[in-house]
Amino acid sequence: MPFSSLKLHPSLLKSVKEMGFARPTPIQLDAIPPALEGRDVLACAMTGSGKTAAFLLPLIHRMIETPRGRTRALVLTPTRELAAQILEDLRDLAVHTPITGAAVIGGVGMGPQEHAFRAGLDVIIATPGRLMDHMRQSYANLQHLEYLVLDEADRMLDMGFLPEIRRILKALPTKRQTLLFSATMPPPIVTLTHEMLKDPVRLQIERKSAPAIGITQAVYPVTQELKSHLLLKLLQNGEMDDALVFTRTKHRANRLWEFLVRNKISAERIHGNRSQPQRTAALAGFKNGTIRVLVATDIAARGIDVQELGHVVNFDVPLVPADYIHRVGRTARAEATGDAFTFVSPQEESDLRSIETAIHKRLPRVTVPDFDYQARPQGALEIPLADRIKAIRERKAGERARAADKQRRRTGGSAPPPRSGAGGGSGRSARPGGARSFGPRRPGGGPSRGPVKRRP
Repeated sequence: MPFSSLKLHPSLLKSVKEMGFARPTPIQLDAIPPALEGRDVLACAMTGSGKTAAFLLPLIHRMIETPRGRTRALVLTPTRELAAQILEDLRDLAVHTPITGAAVIGGVGMGPQEHAFRAGLDVIIATPGRLMDHMRQSYANLQHLEYLVLDEADRMLDMGFLPEIRRILKALPTKRQTLLFSATMPPPIVTLTHEMLKDPVRLQIERKSAPAIGITQAVYPVTQELKSHLLLKLLQNGEMDDALVFTRTKHRANRLWEFLVRNKISAERIHGNRSQPQRTAALAGFKNGTIRVLVATDIAARGIDVQELGHVVNFDVPLVPADYIHRVGRTARAEATGDAFTFVSPQEESDLRSIETAIHKRLPRVTVPDFDYQARPQGALEIPLADRIKAIRERKAGERARAADKQRRRTGGSAPPPRSGAGGGSGRSARPGGARSFGPRRPGGGPSRGPVKRRP
């Protein structure tokens, strides 16, 4: 069935044709007609199924002929990368229309984002934390909002954004069209749908979340200390031209990236400690082919859309089966094909069995004939946490000693000894009257620290 059968605005049909899409995906066929009618939509859609266009096309269609000059649509999404990707898709689809949009995300300055609110751009695509920062100011006026989209709702739940979402909902007009897309439907998301959707059209709720049909999946049994060498071998012998590689932690991502670069593989990494410009540059280099391997934590499991990405590698087995599905869903997007390789150490076999149970399939095991599985490499990929903490303390102690010595040289006299974080004092700075300021106190004497949330 062609896109023309969906009765979209001619400007949108022209854009879709220029983007090379001949026919809609199943989720687009199911979601676009009721969304064009103004119905609320609740869709359980797999990663890589084409759901971004499933909500952008009807929104753009409905906004083309209506008055402009105020923000009419809000798209909430869990990560910066996904917000940037949705904005890129919006610009491509709306290129022949007057519709405008902006991303409101952390890691970059708020000034241009404030201008987007004040200018009344049609579509704001936001992560919950940064949107809340703006909503504390008077210029972030969403009182004229007509359309709300929650994309990757289950991922926002995983990242602890449910309280922010509820506060945002309270500030929005109750009369609006709402579209909610989620790869899975855990109980808190089901509860949220009852609160925010009115008589929604329910799509694909009965389907179990599973990897896309076009993904060839395989397991590579290997010890932890040989994982990086196995990846290098697959890259060097031509098994993979490019690869998106997922690690469990930021530290492992950094160490693997260092290993690959040291062995002459063009690589970059994306994780929460990288600045937004660094993350954007890394993703751009991977998309244009100058970077062969992109090492990422699960922050990139949703939000990376690379055309013709051939390989996804689970360097570490995901702890949750749903994360496996989202990771491997970066390949074989929009009914294409791709390979997903998972490196499994003996300690990770139980996590692999949970994944196989969830996807109702035993994944084939693969060994590389010319790889030495008995090798004993020098050094470990991951430095133990205790050793890392010790090194950080020693570095900071050295920095304090150097600062104190510099102060003594500057004043020509003596300076108080530096605070020690590893003995030699409490490490707490005194205030007049003996008081210390650590914020509000809890009953029992300790400082009050609120819950830490992961900002995208």
